Amino acid sequence: MMTNSISLREEIYSDLPIPPGEFLVEVLEDLGMGKDELARRMNRPAAKLSAIFRGDKAITPDTALQLEKVTSVPAHIWIGLEAEYRLTLAKLQEQKEIERRKKQTPLISKFCYNELSKYGYVEQKSKPIEKVEELQKFLGVTSLLNLDNVKRYQPFFRQNINKNHKVSSEAVISWLRIGEIEAYKIDTKPFDSEKLYKLLPTLRGMTTQLPEKFQKELKNKFSDAGIALIIVPHLPKTCAHGATFWLNKNKAVLMITIRGRWADMFWFSLFHELGHILLHSKQQVYIESDDVDFVVKSLENEANEFASDNLVPAPEYEDFVERGAFYKQDILKFAKQINIHPGIVVGRLQHDEKIPPSWHNDLRERYT
Repeated sequence: MMTNSISLREEIYSDLPIPPGEFLVEVLEDLGMGKDELARRMNRPAAKLSAIFRGDKAITPDTALQLEKVTSVPAHIWIGLEAEYRLTLAKLQEQKEIERRKKQTPLISKFCYNELSKYGYVEQKSKPIEKVEELQKFLGVTSLLNLDNVKRYQPFFRQNINKNHKVSSEAVISWLRIGEIEAYKIDTKPFDSEKLYKLLPTLRGMTTQLPEKFQKELKNKFSDAGIALIIVPHLPKTCAHGATFWLNKNKAVLMITIRGRWADMFWFSLFHELGHILLHSKQQVYIESDDVDFVVKSLENEANEFASDNLVPAPEYEDFVERGAFYKQDILKFAKQINIHPGIVVGRLQHDEKIPPSWHNDLRERYT
């Protein structure tokens, strides 16, 4: 009996996962014992032993000792066979995972791996398979192919199918994921829309300050109103200025980037996203993007109107435009009157084609 057990055990060391139950079947045949008889001798339910025969249930040390008494095959043989079977299964699973990662390697650049590495969100790796693993950890999925099933990201996959977009779904998802990761680090009070509405005039006044002065205060005021403000780098093929989504019903996330570096564009995007937070559903992700097919146009128009009216109040702006005096001193006087940076007035006038794009850009500020 020992000779047979050893030779069979040697055969187990292969790439094929052979459950110990197969060896047990041969031992029982040598003993002239059926499976039901084995169950009675061990005082175990036949169904549970059937799982061991199939390899679905592991042979534990207790079971190995019982088998030793019934079959005379030492317990350590059963434990060794079980360990080798599980190890072989694990190796096969590992190989399958490697093959799955290989299939995902064409997505590495689409998810902006180099940029994510530059900003410290993934580790720099040389092997493509390792890069895939880094992206999986960063995105919180077991496969990059699972992302189209993640509710927050589904709209971007649906809108990017069979269309010639300048926006990459994968790049946008990486950009949004940065916002998610950073937002979890920020403690906020429960969202308070009334507090946020009262904050708007203060925000307009902050446009006249330098970024190094207002940035910390801005984040603190947003946190107090229930918003995690994330100022993030621009990623290629996102065409995004800002985004808004909700981590939960009490915590909104407002992402903003300094794309183009113009201060007036930064503040317009900021107020635009605030419009989404105050006016629209908590169930949707809103992205301010250059790609018009990538956004819900009607909602974007509402957010644009909200930003325009709260940065440069409509009645005052209409009176200013009606006077038709757009010299530098006129713009400076009007900006001081409504407590806003003059560059924002210039940007509004250029956008509305009241002045040429080349006028008064010296009044506009650039952030770094």
